[in-house]
Amino acid sequence: MNELQLLGPRATGDSLGTAVLKATAEDFQVDEVLDIPLAGDGEHLWLWVEKRELNTEEAARRLARAAGVPLRAISYAGLKDRQALTRQWFSLHLPGKGEPDLAAAQDANLRVLQATRHRRKLQRGAHSANGFSLRLTSLAADPAAIEQRLRWIQQHGVPNYFGAQRFGHDGGNLAQARHYAQSGRLPEQRNLRSRILSAARSYLFNRVLAERVAQGTWNQARPGDVLAFTDSRSFFCAGEAECSDPRLDALDLHPTGPLSGRGVSPAGGETLSLEQEIEAGEVTLCRWLSEAGLDHERRILRLPIRSLSWHYPEPDILQLDFILPTGCFATAVVRELFDLVQAG
Repeated sequence: MNELQLLGPRATGDSLGTAVLKATAEDFQVDEVLDIPLAGDGEHLWLWVEKRELNTEEAARRLARAAGVPLRAISYAGLKDRQALTRQWFSLHLPGKGEPDLAAAQDANLRVLQATRHRRKLQRGAHSANGFSLRLTSLAADPAAIEQRLRWIQQHGVPNYFGAQRFGHDGGNLAQARHYAQSGRLPEQRNLRSRILSAARSYLFNRVLAERVAQGTWNQARPGDVLAFTDSRSFFCAGEAECSDPRLDALDLHPTGPLSGRGVSPAGGETLSLEQEIEAGEVTLCRWLSEAGLDHERRILRLPIRSLSWHYPEPDILQLDFILPTGCFATAVVRELFDLVQAG
């Protein structure tokens, strides 16, 4: 499947041109933002780790081997890309143990930048945001048009699509999800199970969001919408009064779309009709997600971008710096600007 089928239309119109992203790992840098004060003592060792061209699970295996602990003793807040330079937190459960020698885990691709004790383990989703520094190289686009679009994005945000990487090469993760859904089964391997369930849910969400973008309502609240704040998992239904809440214009409050699972959508009106229409066309996937034990959840349709700045280190290189909520994709921002091409 192509990207348009997996995601949907751009909110800002046609691509402005082409660029290369990730010509090197340093072109795509991510830093977890963690707002947890560490105690300095306790049976959990928290590590601030820099890694390049390693995914999070590979880094966790390295740390476990070097520390002489089982993999289940390693925790991390979120998954980070392999083809990138990332800095993220891990925690090791070391009850009654001293400081491990982690030298065997470290090389040019992995460095432990900080080690601090804490009384609790690191939970999934514990970080508050991710900071991105992206270098788009071999840029072929008009700088004036780029400036205009970036200022629009700064003010309005972008559609909060799940990125194409969620679906695997040529949509392979979604194809696997459909295969298992047709047979009513789940794979035994936990990582594969998690990956294809996420791909199916993400695809259904993107379908709803794509329709809202086409309608021009992805960044507007309408009666029947389910609203949520940027960093909150709670939500509430919108009536006429809620649709004029000034926090919508401030990009603090947003309409949401469904993450399919057990339970009934709390939406109403046109929003519910759209969600039901998408589900009616994907009955097998929706039933499979429900039978897998996933509960219906919500995700904001609009992605606000904090601290967005940009400059040109070279005439054909654009550097973007910004902060996104957890679980959101930097490629959703880049996609509103350019078509990405392979390094020549």
